[in-house]
Amino acid sequence: MSPDETNTMGRKLMLGEDLEAAGKNWWLLLLLGMLLTIGGVAAIAYPLVSSVGAIMILGIVLIVSGIATIIGAFWAGQWSGFLLQLLVGVLYVMAGLAIRDAPVESTALLTMFIAAFFIVVGIFRIIVSLVERFPQWGWAMLNGIITLLAGVIIYDTFPVSALWVIGLLVGLELLFNGWTWIMLSLVIRQAHAVVDEALGETEAAQSEAAADSAEPVV
Repeated sequence: MSPDETNTMGRKLMLGEDLEAAGKNWWLLLLLGMLLTIGGVAAIAYPLVSSVGAIMILGIVLIVSGIATIIGAFWAGQWSGFLLQLLVGVLYVMAGLAIRDAPVESTALLTMFIAAFFIVVGIFRIIVSLVERFPQWGWAMLNGIITLLAGVIIYDTFPVSALWVIGLLVGLELLFNGWTWIMLSLVIRQAHAVVDEALGETEAAQSEAAADSAEPVV
């Protein structure tokens, strides 16, 4: 077995095959993280554009999903769920077309849904944390209070909030996701370098030991 094959096998044993493969392409993960971070900053800087864009993408996804569901319903032939799947597919397509034809109104509707969702989830978290009193329940209650306040603020500032809420949420998701990929790529690169150094020291020690054993005994 060659030294390169030995080092590769050693890295796989120390890092695992998944991390070993990712270590070779850590810069791709870094590039992905940078692109997501830039996209998140742009979405936060231009929330109206990103809000409408996210809604348009949602409409396209619903149309494509609806068409696929309808085709799948006919493809499966006569079965008990045919009518239900056909109805679901038609509703997906209709919802997607409605969003595509009225993206601004759809943005406002989704903003109201987000506000209601935050309010309900916030109240639920507060009640559960107060009733159950599980370990670290205070953090859960604080989370619920913040979520509740966010929902109230979104609802109270509507319809102005429809101009920035979805774009802000999309931007924050992209930003934190991108930062996660950046940190992960750097950790993988560092781990790969540490393992390579350890393998190099091991190989040098083995070579020195082999040289000492090969010396003639006087």
